[in-house]
Amino acid sequence: MPVTTCVFDAYGTLFDVSAAAREAAAEPGRETFAAHWPALAEHWRRKQLEYSWLRAVRGTHCDFWQVTRDALDWAMEAEGLEDAALRERLLQLYWQLSSYTEVPEVLGTLQAQGLNTAILSNGSPAMLEGAVHSAGLDDLLDAVLSVESVGIFKPARAVYDLVGQRFGCTPDQVLFVSSNGWDVSAAAAYGFVTAWVNRAGAPMDRLPGTPAHILPTLAPIPALEIF
Repeated sequence: MPVTTCVFDAYGTLFDVSAAAREAAAEPGRETFAAHWPALAEHWRRKQLEYSWLRAVRGTHCDFWQVTRDALDWAMEAEGLEDAALRERLLQLYWQLSSYTEVPEVLGTLQAQGLNTAILSNGSPAMLEGAVHSAGLDDLLDAVLSVESVGIFKPARAVYDLVGQRFGCTPDQVLFVSSNGWDVSAAAAYGFVTAWVNRAGAPMDRLPGTPAHILPTLAPIPALEIF
């Protein structure tokens, strides 16, 4: 079956998760933070993912905004940062993450080709709405699907089920795109056609399910011979 629906992970795939820390460090009066922001951004993202996985395994779900705040608190302590104003600014900026430069054109091209476009994310509905609106992607997405409707984080199968429920398609009619190797692995094992956007040139995860396509950015997606 030809692919009819293109589904994207949000954070790290469409939206630059390092942008909040990078932009905060560039603001006047935060020169000291400039030396910390790369490590803080890395800690923040790593703990954000770890906490989502552990909560899924333990059955202690909460929305992704709580996970994001908890992860930031850990990251700030790890970097020796005790600054309530900086914390609030980082959280504010996280609601306004910029998209990668190629994202609007890619989504617009896919829609022009007659394909459904959607987000499937661990993010809470409010977080995703804020990011989509801030990046100007509102009219380029047919659906924004959040794990909150099933109460468990990826890579639970119930999350990937949301795509078929929304679009009435079979897994082999879906191209799932993520910058997270573990997410692509789970989606491939689920039955989706997958594309791993490996911006960092990372090695492939040793997990069941391998990506059908490995790309440096989102830009080549509309030209893939799967539509």
